[in-house]
Amino acid sequence: MPDPHDVPSAPLSESAFLKAVRGEPVPHTPVWFMRQAGRSLPEYLAIREGVGMLESCMDPALVIEITLQPVRRYGVDAAIFFSDIVLPLKAVGVDLDIKPGVGPVVAEPVRTLADVEAIPDLTPEHVPFITQAVRGLVAELGGTPLIGFAGAPFTVASYLVEGGPSKDHAKTKAMMFGAPDVWDALMRKIAGISASYLEVQVGAGASAIQLFDSWAGALTPRDYREHVMAHSTRVLERAGALGVPRIHFGVGTSNLLALMGEAGADVVGVDWRTPLDDAIGRVGDRAVQGNLDPTLVFAPTEVMTARAGEIIEAGRAARGHVFNLGHGVLPSTDPDQLKRLTDFVQAYSLG
Repeated sequence: MPDPHDVPSAPLSESAFLKAVRGEPVPHTPVWFMRQAGRSLPEYLAIREGVGMLESCMDPALVIEITLQPVRRYGVDAAIFFSDIVLPLKAVGVDLDIKPGVGPVVAEPVRTLADVEAIPDLTPEHVPFITQAVRGLVAELGGTPLIGFAGAPFTVASYLVEGGPSKDHAKTKAMMFGAPDVWDALMRKIAGISASYLEVQVGAGASAIQLFDSWAGALTPRDYREHVMAHSTRVLERAGALGVPRIHFGVGTSNLLALMGEAGADVVGVDWRTPLDDAIGRVGDRAVQGNLDPTLVFAPTEVMTARAGEIIEAGRAARGHVFNLGHGVLPSTDPDQLKRLTDFVQAYSLG
């Protein structure tokens, strides 16, 4: 990695990633991968051996190393901060853990207004390790932008209400429809925590942010607009006030793309289920991110790159396009194949 003192500030602002998210002409289509910070990398598995997920997210040295690993290996155009969607809750004192093979598990799920009020607001003092890690990363990354990370209110709320992962989100929706006062208080609480978490990352040097709403696809457009959208907007507005580009991503959100853009996104992430050209027509004058099916990296290289080329071509119709998978890197992905994909995207002629 270059010495940050040898790298002037201009290269960072002129990076292909930041130019694309601002809707400016780019030298090549920028590429990074969700869950690129680990999962499939042998060096990640080695450094994480015997270390719990949340423990690793609270160790600045580990966060720095894990975030840098895919940048070193693939040469991607942006780094994504290594964290977890529930880490801010853990930091403020919520009793939860991430169980291997299960996901986040909350000891005492939220049911009442008193439960909501018992959750502290997040301050920088709760997460000094985040400030330390981001500052260290920015120094190491030089001209490569760092993307800050946070979970969107609906998705984080679903873990708190369900007590863990859920396929139908029945308890979450029961609260949303049946106890709107508790729901509104919970969503406001989480929005404040997520926004503060992003503010810490941007304040320490992150160049952009991504708000993950992994489970928003469980909602109808009406329910998203009436019960969720305003809370995501609060998070995105606070991030936008810091002057950084905002990416908003959800899974299975084809019917919500327009609303997710209206919530305050500069870039709308598109999962693999929606053709990118269709998505571009829905998000308005915004950049898009995506959206190769993560399983295509298991196909022959020429099949994978042919589909990637189609996505790059479709992306040219958008205000800006950041190439990515349509969700996270699968754990059994061959890192060499992901490197071939990165090289293909970066070398693809936009002339």
